[in-house]
Amino acid sequence: MNEENIDGTNGCSKVRTGTQNEAALLALMEKTGYNMVQENGQRKFGGPPPGWEGPPPPRGCEVFVGKIPRDMYEDELVPVFERAGKIYEFRLMMEFSGENRGYAFVMYTTKEEAQLAIRILNNYEIRPGKFIGVCVSLDNCRLFIGAIPKEKKKEEILDEMKKVTEGVVDVIVYPSATDKTKNRGFAFVEYESHRAAAMARRKLIPGTFQLWGHTIQVDWADPEKEVDEETMQRVKVLYVRNLMISTAEETIKAEFNKFKPGAVERVKKLRDYAFVHFFNREDAVAAMSVMNGKCIDGASIEVTLAKPVNKENTWRQHLNGQISPNSENLIVFANKEESHPKTLGKPPALPARLNGQHSPGPSEIDRCTYPFFPGTKLTPISMYSLKSNHFNSAVMHLDYYCNKNNWAPPEYYLYSTTSQDGKVLLVYKIVIPAIANGSQSYFMPDKLCTTLEDAKELAAQFTLLHLDREHNLFSLDLCRRIWRK
Repeated sequence: MNEENIDGTNGCSKVRTGTQNEAALLALMEKTGYNMVQENGQRKFGGPPPGWEGPPPPRGCEVFVGKIPRDMYEDELVPVFERAGKIYEFRLMMEFSGENRGYAFVMYTTKEEAQLAIRILNNYEIRPGKFIGVCVSLDNCRLFIGAIPKEKKKEEILDEMKKVTEGVVDVIVYPSATDKTKNRGFAFVEYESHRAAAMARRKLIPGTFQLWGHTIQVDWADPEKEVDEETMQRVKVLYVRNLMISTAEETIKAEFNKFKPGAVERVKKLRDYAFVHFFNREDAVAAMSVMNGKCIDGASIEVTLAKPVNKENTWRQHLNGQISPNSENLIVFANKEESHPKTLGKPPALPARLNGQHSPGPSEIDRCTYPFFPGTKLTPISMYSLKSNHFNSAVMHLDYYCNKNNWAPPEYYLYSTTSQDGKVLLVYKIVIPAIANGSQSYFMPDKLCTTLEDAKELAAQFTLLHLDREHNLFSLDLCRRIWRK
């Protein structure tokens, strides 16, 4: 350990020697009975704890802790995180110098304890003016594989991935929205462990690896945000995917009403998936069991319970100016397949704002403000030099997309009408000059809005969704959808 470290406990600033650090850690070990070992750049406390019998805790019991002061160690951190429950293992990332690297992983014995830690310790002031961040940590065992020939079946892809990588458990393949006999040009590969997935990614990532004569694209699949069991027990909305694009909302409602007439409150369809709202949860659960795997308009559908969006996050977005709580277009359930993907110069799927999805991941830009000190050096840049995850609105994404394709900016034309109750309703028509002479000369959504901002955002969102279908312009990087469990 370092000979000197600043001890900031309780706001003090006294120098703590390496001997004192060692003594403090030894006292912690003696008090708790936990072992501690340092290896591969991390120091493990516990794992398992004293008297533990059986396998490690299941997935979802670990949290990630960031923004830890570099001179803070387990003797200060462990008591704080023990407030949420019994710690199975505490892993503090370490530098060669003896300081910590500013982050750690804490595994609890139950998911409930991990969720409690997030609730009570996220943004916790661990020292005066020093706030830590706490969020769920999931070992990712899935890879996104792009540029797969669209005629390949699931069995062929599974066999091929087993030949070139080890530890393959399953392959998830989605049928094309327009041709159910073909895949979408990408797949998710499930591995037996995070290590197996990491080794496969290392082998495939250079960009020169080929399958069936095609150079594939490889990246981590974006994990879907966890929803606690108590919240899921109240869900009465079903998520239905693999629908035909031509299938109407009325058809879906009629099919789901067959098992119990009048059970469905309403249906919201977007492209080849839909949300079916029921009056009662019991009817939703029963319909899920009956309808999963059934055919509607020749397509075999998949039906699961929809995962609600965290309302606190949604309102935080509203306070930041992201959404209008009165927007008719706001969907309050996260779409599992079309949500906030990583993109490389191509249009994303539904932006978080109108999609109702707020799933911050490691690659997402933190949406917060920082103090602007006098004398801070500023560098002029172009917005087009940024990455797509710097943008949160569909309007900005569409402008960015057009620029990346060397197109002229989109042109917006505003129209209005009056509702029966006298409200002024607005809608934008969007023309993209570069493709205006193609099969579709303009894009206009089928919904009207009461505010100018919502109308423009909806039109941009609608245009982004239809560019793929009408002009086949999406890159496969766009298709890194949040995978379903």
